[in-house]
Amino acid sequence: MTKEELQEALKPIAQGLFGKQGARRYERPHFPLRSLEEMLKDLTQIPPEEWFAYVFSREPLNGKFKDSQRKQWMGKSIACGREYAGKICREYGCSEPEQLAKAMGMKVSYPTYPEKADRVLFAEFREPDTIHIYMDAVKKAGKFLAKPEISEILTDKLDIANLLLAHELFHYVEEKHKKEIFTRTEKVRLWSLGPIHNDSAVIALSEIAAMAFAGELTGLPYSPYVMDVFLVYGYSPEEASGLYEEMMELAGRKPCAPISS
Repeated sequence: MTKEELQEALKPIAQGLFGKQGARRYERPHFPLRSLEEMLKDLTQIPPEEWFAYVFSREPLNGKFKDSQRKQWMGKSIACGREYAGKICREYGCSEPEQLAKAMGMKVSYPTYPEKADRVLFAEFREPDTIHIYMDAVKKAGKFLAKPEISEILTDKLDIANLLLAHELFHYVEEKHKKEIFTRTEKVRLWSLGPIHNDSAVIALSEIAAMAFAGELTGLPYSPYVMDVFLVYGYSPEEASGLYEEMMELAGRKPCAPISS
């Protein structure tokens, strides 16, 4: 399967952050099944900056950018997320996501499933002050995390619900600081006609910063983008294997061998 065919097949599966999915009413693609342990070993070795191609492959305006611009934005967005993690921790005097959410006056709930059952969703921020963490995905992944060989790779720093909460907290922080935060002030010009022009935000910047923010708060020693595969695996090992293959190829790395049938 070519890289283009792979990305097309995976569009309904992983549209970005933590596997925020589209509708599930589609014919499932088929991918070679791979070991979860081996996939996680590989993905946790990819430095945060090297995820730029994967991240921007989910950006609607991606075709307008060059790799040099993607890499520059990746670095700046990671720095933005880490900077605001520090600012928020200092402002509220704590760094634990649940404590921060309480201090910020956020309403956090942990339902099993989202209201719309036609998609897989792991967490979401709803303006102005509500966060939902969907526990079906957390519990599915938790069964794998209980295995010593998996927990050793993902480390004791991983608390899935906490990581999801930290990520969504960034979107609240971003909205609160929208007039000055990099992820909102940075724009790309789509077209101009004399004094008239159309500038657009780049959605990927917000998600990159949210990942960096969450990683900084939780002390995770690898990119939170690893969770895209880990959480999808609980629903479909085959689809997680396909997503892993795409991630590795976009990072310029060789995927591990499929499990022998």
